[in-house]
Formats: sequence, structure tokens, C-alpha cells
Amino acid sequence: MFTVEKACLVVVDVQGKLATIVDDCEMVIENVAKLVQAMQALEVPILWLEQNPSRLGGTALEIAQHLEGQPIPKMAFSACQEEAFVEAMKENGRTQFIVTGIETHICVYQSARHLKEQGFEVEVVVDAVSSRTKANKEIGLTKMHALGIYPTSTEMILYELLQRADHEHFKTILKLVK
Repeated sequence: MFTVEKACLVVVDVQGKLATIVDDCEMVIENVAKLVQAMQALEVPILWLEQNPSRLGGTALEIAQHLEGQPIPKMAFSACQEEAFVEAMKENGRTQFIVTGIETHICVYQSARHLKEQGFEVEVVVDAVSSRTKANKEIGLTKMHALGIYPTSTEMILYELLQRADHEHFKTILKLVK
């Protein structure tokens, strides 16, 4: 079970024009924004990545407006191949990674795979990831599942982190998901 004390949200490359052309882009952007806001309320660390930002642009405003600090720029498809990401992981000391973003079959898949290979618990938020085609999203999800990276949804992971209806942030999270 994922817990507030062990979890970390990883937001992968929801940026530029690509964020607006992936399959179900509006749902993905909306759900990533919900996750970001919820994690901030729960004080769960967020690692925020941008692939080649000088070429692809910045994170979608609907998400970026809720994020603090600066994104971690990357050229590698896997976040785990970027020193700044590895250092940020070490700093927060978390062992459970909730992965979201685009594209499911490339950067999300490779990042999640490398996290899993390093012995971390990893779940992918199915309604907060996408690719340009639905087929590529499905292939990415299938390959991750085969590696033991299990699917979750925005609501499922948030309620899993809350664990109880009398949690101090229950009403905040409820407003986000309703």
C-alpha cells in the first residue's frame, strides 16, 4: 500500500504542443493537475520533469501553475538517467513512486522501468498518462504491468494515500476529485 510517508509523485514531460495532442489530452492534464494539488496538500514530494524544454516548451500551464520550484530538465528518455533527478530522489528518500505524464510508451515507461529495476515500488496513474495514440499508451501500460508496475487511477491513489475519511485533508481531496 502506498503511504504519504513513503510516496513521491513523478510528473513526466506534460509540456508544450505535445501535451495538447496526446490521446485524451484534456483528461490527462486535468488529472495531473489534481494529483499535483493533492500531493501538495498531503505534503508528498513532487519531482517534475521536462524533456528538452528549449525545443518542446514548458509544462502545461494548467499543471505548472500549481507546481513550486523549477522542473528538472532532461535529454534522456528515462528520468533515472538524469543526475538532477537521481539527486532529487536521494534528497527526498522516498521508496514509492507514483508516475504520471507523457508519453506512456517512451518517457513514462522508461522512467518507471528504471525505478522498478532499482527496487522501488512503482505505480502508473492510467488516467493521467497518455501517448499520441491510444495503441502506444496501451503497449506502454502492458509492458509496465509485465514488469510489476501496477496500474492505478487518480482517485484510487489519492484515497489509498488518505486511508481514512477522517483524514485532515479528506475534504480537500474530495473537492479535487468531485
